[in-house]
Amino acid sequence: MATSSRPKSFIYQTSTVYEGDRKLVLSAPNKPNLSVSTPPEFNGPEGHWTPEQLYVASIETCLMFTFLALAKSRKLDFASYSSTAEGLLEPMYGQLVLSKITVKPLISIRSNEDREKADIIVGKMKKQCFISNSIESDVVLEAQIMVAA
Repeated sequence: MATSSRPKSFIYQTSTVYEGDRKLVLSAPNKPNLSVSTPPEFNGPEGHWTPEQLYVASIETCLMFTFLALAKSRKLDFASYSSTAEGLLEPMYGQLVLSKITVKPLISIRSNEDREKADIIVGKMKKQCFISNSIESDVVLEAQIMVAA
């Protein structure tokens, strides 16, 4: 009997408990809790993660993990990877929408000979990141590749 080459399906669970004052506790099985609130610009308290930040962070981290997987499969021995991300929340279609997420990875490679391989990987990151494939926001990837000193 041939085995199926179809990808498996997975389920991810979270739960929330409202604490008052526009704050909640976000939890998931076997994970540390996160304190989440509405952002201060929407009358939320300071010092908590917001849904907007978690949305942007999910895209940023998925792109990084996609890079790591592609680098491993293509045998790119890079020196470091870091990134920043920014989400634009703006009125569209009569409601507020996170319309654009810009992610700026800074990738340090070990030699100039690895630049072509790194460029190919960066070119595939957005297409293979399942989070960016699952959303309607425009995801802009502005990677900077440099040779480690």
